[in-house]
Amino acid sequence: MCQPDAVSSAVSAPPVCVLGLGLIGGSLLRAAVAAGREAWGYNRSSGAVDAAIADGFDASTDLPTVLRRAAASDALVVVAVPMPVVDSVLAAVAEHAPNVALTDVVSVKSAVAAAVAARGLSARFVGGHPMAGTAESGWDAGTADLFRDAVWVVTVDDGADPDVWQQVAGLALDCGSVVVPAESGEHDAAVARISHLPHILAEALALAGAGGGDLALALAAGSFRDGTRIAGTAPALVDAMCEGNATAVLAALDETLEVLRNAREQLADGRTGDLTSAGHAARLRYEQRERKPITGIVPGDDNWIEQLRDAGRRGGVWTS
Repeated sequence: MCQPDAVSSAVSAPPVCVLGLGLIGGSLLRAAVAAGREAWGYNRSSGAVDAAIADGFDASTDLPTVLRRAAASDALVVVAVPMPVVDSVLAAVAEHAPNVALTDVVSVKSAVAAAVAARGLSARFVGGHPMAGTAESGWDAGTADLFRDAVWVVTVDDGADPDVWQQVAGLALDCGSVVVPAESGEHDAAVARISHLPHILAEALALAGAGGGDLALALAAGSFRDGTRIAGTAPALVDAMCEGNATAVLAALDETLEVLRNAREQLADGRTGDLTSAGHAARLRYEQRERKPITGIVPGDDNWIEQLRDAGRRGGVWTS
């Protein structure tokens, strides 16, 4: 039986090279260092690099040098840039460090996996997505505790390298997260519902409130504040998430529009109970969910990928 702490014992913790030092990448660099890992980072803009260095971290704007260092030290390379920039970063990885263990923290997985394959990097790639964040962005918004007790998806796509999978899972655990294994397409369908669609709805709710003018905004309190919190996210980041997962987001949006259409028809008849009762029950299901530890699965054994997929579908988590 493979207990979660077998990740640490089976695979020695490699150095970590983080490409992109925004909220997620910057927090990851901090968390990796706090966990005792050797870690360094890259960012295209000198402002983030200067800020990281001022805070005592190892960072550079020289991507080729950073990647050659990763190759020489057999580091785990983490792509932490927005989806529109992923391919250009992968091109540099293919040129300067084509054999490193590779992961990412981008919010869509199928598109990243396709970009990795196009650059010939699939053999040592395992995708990742920490389900953590704030409405803020940039290096200064990061914190070493961002991933504490968060879910971190580690993909189990066909052909995944079990050693790299354990390295990625080990990094997530070191950062304080629990690991949920998922196939990339299933991940994208899920996050369309619980991450990307909420951004769209929050933007629409913010517009509805502002449409009421100054009086409406003056009266706005907790429900409006909480419902629109993520509308404070930088628009370019929301665009990258939703556009990069458009097919799955459209399916979830169409389903939600049908729910709203039915709710409108019922409200016109003086009723709202169907929506409120179903929505309340759905929220309680979320609040009462339990994390079920995954045991008895050893990465690399026969059928390990499908076993981990099944465990993830059932709400299982790989924990420390």
